Amino acid sequence: MTSNPVTSNVRPMQIGEILDGSFNIYRRHFGLFMRLSLLLICVPAVVGVYLVARFAANPFMTIRTFEENIGLTIVFALVALLVWTTISLLLKSGTIRIISDSYLGHEPSLGAALRFGASRIIPLLLVAVSKGLLVVLIYLLVVLSVTVLLIIGRLLGPALGGVMGFVGGVAALWFMGYVLCGYALTSMVVVLEDLTSSFDAFGRSWVLTKGSRLKVFLTWFVVVVFAQVLPWFVVAGIAQVIGKESPVQPFLGVLTILMGVALAPILPCALTLLYYDLRVRREAFDLQILSEQLETR
Repeated sequence: MTSNPVTSNVRPMQIGEILDGSFNIYRRHFGLFMRLSLLLICVPAVVGVYLVARFAANPFMTIRTFEENIGLTIVFALVALLVWTTISLLLKSGTIRIISDSYLGHEPSLGAALRFGASRIIPLLLVAVSKGLLVVLIYLLVVLSVTVLLIIGRLLGPALGGVMGFVGGVAALWFMGYVLCGYALTSMVVVLEDLTSSFDAFGRSWVLTKGSRLKVFLTWFVVVVFAQVLPWFVVAGIAQVIGKESPVQPFLGVLTILMGVALAPILPCALTLLYYDLRVRREAFDLQILSEQLETR
């Protein structure tokens, strides 16, 4: 077993160390991450851009086509959502395997990462669908609550109505963020722990993140800004510089895809390191436990 200079042991980490460790793992295994991402993401992403470009050329015909085939459109959208969710979960679980092998000083492999992800895809899908439904439910409750506050506020006066609406909106955003941060590690729990039921991942994630929701949010926020927001600004800036009439414009969509594929593993890296960090702090998690968990999968 060879020693790993970045993750030679499992220990508590601060946010900066988690981010630094994520980027170091990403850099060291960049080739492996790219093969995993290209294999899983590239084809459906290219198909998606092709469809968007084709329908965007004639929006009125697109609307008419959708109206004439509403049932087929709904089925296609659901199938596309299922496929994309499955691919994203395979990428996430494969990334978790790569990071875990790094912790143990093993050399990660594409085949092991794919087999590891495929073996957990059903419980991952169940948890992902449940989380999606939970998000929708929370969103509806938040919208209803803010609407009621606005109505009450308007009855009491315009100024008070504006204040109540603002306070309600801020409270709603905080509540959604708090809940989502509490369930941010469900995928890691499903992949790395033995559960009686897949749905136990919600309670397990909630317990692990208790008292650390701000840390979860800041980790997620920094990675999302770097891996998703900044690339969008880069592409938008290039589009503005070269002008709308430039022959290069059609290729910017391809650039967006390539950047998304290249940076996709960073967020699972950060969340996996955060998962290990929280387990170390709460449960004295160590390499022996990790090795035993991976050997059972």
